[in-house]
Amino acid sequence: MIRNLSFPALLIALLLPALSSAQRLFTRDAKVYFDATSKDSPERIEAKAKSGTMVLDVASGQIEAAILVKSFLFEKALMQEHFNENYMESTKFPKATFKGKIDDASKVDFNKDGSYSPTFSGDLTLHGVTKQVKVPVTVKVKDGKPTATANFSVSLADHGISIPSVVSDKLAKEAKITVDAALEPMK
Repeated sequence: MIRNLSFPALLIALLLPALSSAQRLFTRDAKVYFDATSKDSPERIEAKAKSGTMVLDVASGQIEAAILVKSFLFEKALMQEHFNENYMESTKFPKATFKGKIDDASKVDFNKDGSYSPTFSGDLTLHGVTKQVKVPVTVKVKDGKPTATANFSVSLADHGISIPSVVSDKLAKEAKITVDAALEPMK
């Protein structure tokens, strides 16, 4: 079958994957923070993860992101254990994911230095429950390198995460989420 391809067609067939990957941005190191501390809590209920993944197709504006729930680290081991076993049930629901798009993708130039404020909308799946969300994002491009930062809140009850009355004064009903992602072209 290769014999039937002309040299230009063969060259295009070989280069097409490289060209299409240049339009995709990626990270394996997105930092995700959450804070579920209630205003009356004597201690902070917060954690960080440094291994979120995100793929963004620049041409279509499509986005997919994921993080392993067990990758969140707490200051106290007991909080981390309760988080994984009692609240997030991370063995049963190992990942949190987002699949969506940039609503106003034409307003973001990933090749031009500047600051942009698009909205990402799509499906957030957390604890096995999928909800549609709209998240304001700040995209900054500096020296040709884009970063994306998002701050939003997630209702625990909307995602089937129940809070026992024993700790209801410590845990907020909504968790504040921050995502920081430095994006690189896919290779």
